[in-house]
Amino acid sequence: MSQPCIISVAITGSLPRKKDNPAVPVTPSEQIESTHAAYEAGATLVHLHVRNDDETPTSAPERFAEVLAGIRKHCPLIITQVSTGGRSGAGRERGGMLHLRPDMASLATGSVNFPTRVYDNAPDLVDWLAAEMKQYGIKPEVEAFDLSMIFKAAEMHADGRIGVGPLHVQFVMGVKNAMPVDREVFEFYVKTLRRLAPDATWTGAGIGRHQIELVRWSLELGGHCRTGLEDNVRLDRETLAPSNAALVRQVAELCEQYGRRVATPEEARAMLKLGAPGSLA
Repeated sequence: MSQPCIISVAITGSLPRKKDNPAVPVTPSEQIESTHAAYEAGATLVHLHVRNDDETPTSAPERFAEVLAGIRKHCPLIITQVSTGGRSGAGRERGGMLHLRPDMASLATGSVNFPTRVYDNAPDLVDWLAAEMKQYGIKPEVEAFDLSMIFKAAEMHADGRIGVGPLHVQFVMGVKNAMPVDREVFEFYVKTLRRLAPDATWTGAGIGRHQIELVRWSLELGGHCRTGLEDNVRLDRETLAPSNAALVRQVAELCEQYGRRVATPEEARAMLKLGAPGSLA
């Protein structure tokens, strides 16, 4: 039987605004409500950014605390994952919320070009973020924008800098100036990860119009899937997504097409070796 699929939902991100799609959840209450609806639709992992009142991105711990508290109350088994990405802060400010002990946190293991800037992840910052995650029992999700980041993640896992169970990597494709969407490269990513870290788990993430393409590839190759308004504000070329839940339902329907069952929260935690909320497996 095929492995169940963990559906991750990236509800907000740092870039999409209400003007792009009114369904983008910005305030803590909107993010909590959107996560709850996505959870009921089948999402078992929520990837979180927070915003200021004017919709600009922030790493403010108090904002993360409010959102995490609400999600934990209304979706007690969902896997919470915070972003330590560079659009929301600079330097160690990017990890200022890790003391809140989410289940997971994003960790980019190298630098890469973005459309208008360099996504700068200096080695000392990567090591510091990884150490903070390890201290608080947080499982990193390695954000791999190119091949070197996969090799670096495997090295850090092998020498103990990345802890909390097997390595988990998300392959990100479709960001302008970074890795384009290419099936042969995607398959090479998967094979390379399996060679370097045979017990690793992985997710495919496609940006914009490539979201469903990466979902299909991931389902076919046995990985997990990411969706959400952070990456893509549309259901299709003509239709704005009415909610994160609608995007999750779209992926859940595709799971059925590929003979993959949507993972339950308990199954997702077991596959990622997270155990129950607040504990490690």
